Amino acid sequence: MDNIKSYLQSSYEELTTKVTWPTWKDLQANAAIVAVAAFIIALIIGLMDMISNVIFSDIIYKLTNP
Repeated sequence: MDNIKSYLQSSYEELTTKVTWPTWKDLQANAAIVAVAAFIIALIIGLMDMISNVIFSDIIYKLTNP
């Protein structure tokens, strides 16, 4: 039980004294970057899906309906 208590105390001390937390402005900037990157990646994947759907549906249609 002492090991758990010691671990929790040292973890708390490390989180409050040794960790450098980002500022609110940094968090907002990083969140905006992540949101824009996720949106761009979603657009790229959606575009690739639409293109492959058109290509493969044409190929399958031509193979199954001579």
